[in-house]
Amino acid sequence: MTRTTKAVFLSMLVFPGAGHLLLKRYRTGALLAGVALVALYYLLSAATAMAQQISDQLLRGDIPLDAASILQAVQQIAAQGGQSANLSSLVLAACWLVGIMSAYHAGRSEDEKK
Repeated sequence: MTRTTKAVFLSMLVFPGAGHLLLKRYRTGALLAGVALVALYYLLSAATAMAQQISDQLLRGDIPLDAASILQAVQQIAAQGGQSANLSSLVLAACWLVGIMSAYHAGRSEDEKK
């Protein structure tokens, strides 16, 4: 398995920027990993806040304990404050795709030099 293949698999399966670290492109790897970590943090924060809000409503009795009512509450809460979660998801997906393509390109250029 070539270093290019390893770098692409690391970026694809582990985390954005992992392939760049294998290729010793530390700045690019750290940048991709940092942006992806911030996006992941915001995504998890939004999901946790929505889950907390729904559980609070369940405990107060505002939402009955049936699946249809809970699903409706989830959809309402997601429609109200889901923009930051959507943006975080897009940024995380973009980091992942850019990391894969960039690791492939960097690995190929390194292989061609040899």
